[in-house]
Amino acid sequence: MFDKIDEILEKYKEIENKLSDPDIVKDQKKYREIMQEHSHLKEIAEASGKYKKIVQQIGEAKKIAAEEKNAELKEMAREEARELEIEKEEYLVYLKQLLIPKDPLDQKNIIMEIRAGTGGDEAALFAADLYRMYSKFAETRKWKIEVLSVHEIGLGGFKEIIFSISGKNVYENMRYESGVHRVQRVPETESGGRVHTSAVTVAVLPEAEETDIDISPEELKIDVYRSSGPGGQSVNTTDSAVRITHLPTGLVVTCQDEKSQIKNKAKALRVLRARLYELEEEKKQKERSEARKTQVGTGDRSERIRTYNFPQNRLTDHRINLTLYKLEIIMEGDLTETLEALKYNAREKVLQKS
Repeated sequence: MFDKIDEILEKYKEIENKLSDPDIVKDQKKYREIMQEHSHLKEIAEASGKYKKIVQQIGEAKKIAAEEKNAELKEMAREEARELEIEKEEYLVYLKQLLIPKDPLDQKNIIMEIRAGTGGDEAALFAADLYRMYSKFAETRKWKIEVLSVHEIGLGGFKEIIFSISGKNVYENMRYESGVHRVQRVPETESGGRVHTSAVTVAVLPEAEETDIDISPEELKIDVYRSSGPGGQSVNTTDSAVRITHLPTGLVVTCQDEKSQIKNKAKALRVLRARLYELEEEKKQKERSEARKTQVGTGDRSERIRTYNFPQNRLTDHRINLTLYKLEIIMEGDLTETLEALKYNAREKVLQKS
């Protein structure tokens, strides 16, 4: 492990030199890539430095304990060495986690799809609640959200909403949200006060750049029609809504939110590109089956991953047996503890395999 760290420290020095190269600074894309790598290597360099300093301090404390004649000072040195040994082990685990290869998708922006499942209007209302929760969390991270497509119901719920989130390390933080989210609560429409169980499915797709996925115009069937609102009434007098069918896969994407046909087409293509990119990634994951086993859950959208129990103010993530009794706060966007626990669990599984 320490041979690998020495190699990384050498690379860190090389990258620091590159950052002062005017040609690199001119190429903004290349500069961003190097800065991201520099940031990660800097973490390893600083943690490695701290680890070496602790090892040195342990040696000094043990030397004092061995040579000191005063019994009280001798015991103090021994106690210091014991405390430093604990800190050393913590840093060793931290270093191992930092050495886990970064998933190249972690830096990607994402497209999220939230769909109401079983539970009728209550499921649609909870889909809207989840969108609000993710929006508030995105605000705390200074991420940008853009709605790409939405199918509303009259009560303020969403039968489906598709949106993008862009910013720093979005996919790394949100990747484990894919799956079935179950809600248990008394619906607003329930007069008898009975708790109902509903479900919403969430999909998290890394957003593909145009260079990631090559889509030939011949592979697309594009239909245009008039957009409609709740109940099917026409909300537009022009054929601005767009339906794109990807003929090789049969994937269909529709978008009707914009009044402009061109804007709707552009948004639909973004969603289609993300779905095709996900299919490609799934193929790669199957080829790397051992790596797939280390993931939290399977990423399968049919897997029940979480329960939101409102009467008990409880959130339970079934994949990592995490239960938190602060659902009200979580629904206001306080997702950090849950997401960090999922990421930590994933890293631990990788370490166990290594």
